[in-house]
Amino acid sequence: MSRIKVLFLGNSHTYFNDMPELFSRLCKAGAGLDVEPFMLSHPGRTLEWHLREYYELRFNLLYGHYDYCVIQQAAHPFPGKPETLRDLDRIIELCRKGNAQPIIVETWAEKRYPEHQEIMNETYREAAESHDALLAPVGEIWQRICRDHPEAELYWRDGEHASPYGDYLIACTLYRVMTGRPAAALPDEGIDFFKGLDSEPDGSRAVEDSEQIKVQLDPTACRSIRSVVDEIS
Repeated sequence: MSRIKVLFLGNSHTYFNDMPELFSRLCKAGAGLDVEPFMLSHPGRTLEWHLREYYELRFNLLYGHYDYCVIQQAAHPFPGKPETLRDLDRIIELCRKGNAQPIIVETWAEKRYPEHQEIMNETYREAAESHDALLAPVGEIWQRICRDHPEAELYWRDGEHASPYGDYLIACTLYRVMTGRPAAALPDEGIDFFKGLDSEPDGSRAVEDSEQIKVQLDPTACRSIRSVVDEIS
């Protein structure tokens, strides 16, 4: 397969620092794979909200001819295990009707509440096992990097969203899960929404030139991230 279509379903934790575009670039660099990314991602929204907007979701999954759907639940706060399992059931069923392979993203806890990580890990692993779906264990990798490699700052300044290194971790994990290839040889490339800006993530001062916000990441931090990605994914 040389070209695939991927739908990213989620909220700001999906689109921060143009993560789907970074993922696409890493797939091209690491596997020669052309990824066409699409998004249904709105700030602060849960999977329940996406299901209330059912006709938008339904149309995309039934008629979009996606190869994969990357599903990311709200994280801060996490809506809870029962709600998440319920909503994943419905969305995964719709993915399969449209022949899109679901990938569940295991989200990460807030920097100030690391104890929240365990219920997220438990919830998403249970969902992936019960549906025989792919799991991107971002939260577990994030947890390990914070513990063993604190020099790689994964959080943006609010302690919730991802820094360019956090989004690099997410993109590398999705690359590993989707392609089955090790992340070890991926380039140290990132995207930073706020390069040269002092602004909030509301789009009021967004940079429209995608080349302007490309960044070269620290090689040592990236090697640490890729190593844990390959160990856990």
